[in-house]
Amino acid sequence: MSRAPNRRRSSHEPGQALVEFSLTIPIFLLMLVAVFDVGRGIYTYNALSEAARDLARISATHVGLPVGTSDATVQRIAAIRGITPAMSDPVFICTDLYGASVAAEDCTSGDYVRVTVTAPYTPDAFLGLGGTINLTSTSSVQVP
Repeated sequence: MSRAPNRRRSSHEPGQALVEFSLTIPIFLLMLVAVFDVGRGIYTYNALSEAARDLARISATHVGLPVGTSDATVQRIAAIRGITPAMSDPVFICTDLYGASVAAEDCTSGDYVRVTVTAPYTPDAFLGLGGTINLTSTSSVQVP
C-alpha cells in the first residue's frame, strides 16, 4: 500500500475558495428566489382558476336572482379574498348557447354563467423589472 505524498498547501487556496464562493452565491440565490417566485405565480393563477370555477358553479345553482348576487356567492367571494386578497371584483355574465349576453335577471335553464376574475402579480425575483402581470381566469357553467 503506497501513500500519496503530502501535497503542500499554498497559502492562497483559502482565499481562492472564498472568492469563488462569493462569485457564485449571488447567482445561486437569485435562481433559488426565482424558483420560489414562479411557484408563487403558479399558486396565484391556480387560486384564480379555482375561484372562477367555484363562483360559476355557485352562481349557476342559484337561479332566480341576478347572477352573482346570491348570499352563497357573496360569502364565497369573501372566502376567496382570504386566499387571494388582490383579486378584483369578479365579473358575472349570463350568456346563451351562442355566447350572446343575456340580462342577468333573465338567466334561465340552458343559459351559461360566465365568471371572470383577475389579480395582479408582480414577480419579486428580478426586483419587479418586468412589471406587474395581470392574471385572468374565466369559467363557464350551464344553468341546470
